[in-house]
This record gives sequence, C-alpha cells and structure tokens, in this order.
Amino acid sequence: MDTKYFNMKDKINEDKIYDSAQEILKGNLVIFPTETVYGIGANALDENACKNIFKAKGRAQDNPLIVHVSDINMLNKVVEKPSEIEEKLINTFCPGPFTIILKAKNIIPKSVTAGLDTVGIRMPSKKIANLLIKIANTPIAAPSANISGRPSGTKIEDIRNEFQGKVATIIDAGEVDIGVESTVVKVMNNKVRILRPGKITKEDIEKIGLEVEIDKNILGKYDGKEKVLSPGMKYRHYAPNTKCMMIYSKDEEKMISKIKEEANNKTVLIICKDKNYNKYNCKYKIKMGNTLEEIAHNIFSILRKVDKYNVDLVIIEGMEEDGLGLALNNRLLRACEYNYIKL
Repeated sequence: MDTKYFNMKDKINEDKIYDSAQEILKGNLVIFPTETVYGIGANALDENACKNIFKAKGRAQDNPLIVHVSDINMLNKVVEKPSEIEEKLINTFCPGPFTIILKAKNIIPKSVTAGLDTVGIRMPSKKIANLLIKIANTPIAAPSANISGRPSGTKIEDIRNEFQGKVATIIDAGEVDIGVESTVVKVMNNKVRILRPGKITKEDIEKIGLEVEIDKNILGKYDGKEKVLSPGMKYRHYAPNTKCMMIYSKDEEKMISKIKEEANNKTVLIICKDKNYNKYNCKYKIKMGNTLEEIAHNIFSILRKVDKYNVDLVIIEGMEEDGLGLALNNRLLRACEYNYIKL
C-alpha cells in the first residue's frame, strides 16, 4: 500500500481530511492527531478493518481498542444509555482527553472490545480528529500510533517509518498538545475507578462531587486475575530496548544522590528535570522539562531516543504521584518494567 502524507502543521485541509475519511470507509487505516497522542484508526464498525490495527501494531487481540466519536448522538448509537454518574462525567469532560468504559451495543465488533460487553468511548477535542470522524460519519477505533510495547507517537517523525506502507494516509499536525494518552475510567459500584491516569486527574473528577478510586494496576504489575478493562494495563508498554530505572524521593537532593550512586561505574543516560541537569556529571543526559505538563509533552519522544545512546542503563527521575504525576509515573513504571526505587 502506498501511504499518502498530508501536512497540516500550519493549516487544516478539509479536502485531505475528506480523502482520509474515504479511506476509513474503504476499510483502510489512517494515522491522525488527537490532543493526547497520534492515533492509528479504522472504522470501528468494520471488524476486518479493526483487525488490521492489531496486525499493523503487533498488538495482542485481548487488548481492547478505544472508540472515538464526534458527538453525543454518535456515542448513543454505539453504547447503551449511560447512568446518571456516567452522564455527569461525559457532560463534564467530553470532548477532551477522557475515555469512559460503557456498555457496548451489538453494533461494536468483538475484536474491538476484546470479547468484553463494554467499550471505551472517547470524544477528541482536536479539530482534525473530530472532523475526520464527522466526515466519515462513523466511529473510529484508534489506539496510539506506535508498534505495541514502544513509546506512543507524539510527532509523526517518530512513527512514520514504523507504519509506512501499512496505512493509507498519515495526517501530520506537528507535535501533539498533551503527550500522554487519555484518562480511562469505569463507573463501578457508584464510584469512578481510574483504570489509566491521564490529563484529567483524580482531583478533577472529585471536584464535580464524585467518589474516585485508583485501580491497583496503575502503580503495580497486572496480576493476570481479571480481564483487561483498559488499554495499557497488561502488557510491556512504552519501553525502549535499553534497560531503564526510575528513582524518586520527595527529598530532591536524596533522589539526586541515589541516582549518582546507581550511575557509578556504569555508562548511563540520565533523564532529568531541566533544573537538575547540571547536578549530574555524566556524559549522557537529557532534559525532560520542569513542569508535569512539559514532561508529559516530551517524555514519549525522549524514550524513543534513548536506544541511540548505547548505554548500560537509563535512569529517569520519578514524579510525585498527585495530579498528572500519577499518569507520568504510570507510563514510566511500564517503560522501566517496574525497575523502580522510591526513597
């Protein structure tokens, strides 16, 4: 398949979005930007097209896909009527970087839901993504655009070669806004359970008067006892080939000292906050930003670079586990395959 490349970094081209929408309707795959990361999308109602997502990514069949809709009307076509709590969440956080697990109608193929009777629904706020869904007039199943296990795609330069010839079109809108995937929630026993943390935080949900719990798998290894309810819960994820370690302490000097100790007598790459960059004496180091928002925006692109350094170990400064820090630690724990020291 010849992959068409559409550059929309400076201006949205609706004709090219129309072309991409036609490819979706033909059963082909399209890479497109959302506000979180780039997605690799197919017609969510076309079983064979959705199976091609799994093939292109090398993704396990028991890892469900998120279905993207353009508006409430499209949402109502693919899921049963939401509860009062679910409606409150949808009305507050959609469109946006937010996915909610709802009871699926039979119209959604089992390949999308990994055999579950539920499906993750998201309404992207990125104009290109929303237009693509509207013009195609069909929900689009779209996980992050990356080979499974690798860091998600936050700019086309990082992922273009991985999917050349596997997708019909690539829509390039430059770097994404947020940089980590959507928050995924499921309402269980009248509580909102966060299955995957993201930009919409526990604190944000509590502000609208709802009780929130954090799934045990977010900062711990998946125990294999339950079915996977959300992408990102089960498999090795976001990981470079080089061994990685995350180190964190609320006492920053203690953290820096421990990182130096672990780096001793090894060829290392240290990924750190900008303000700590000059505190490390090693040859290889990368700044990841200072604020959680900056780090979220940069981290996947940084993780894609680390194998080029040919080091023994990558050491990453960890974050506090509040707000967006929970999402970052969740992604970094998986990138490090749980090689983590908390002081």
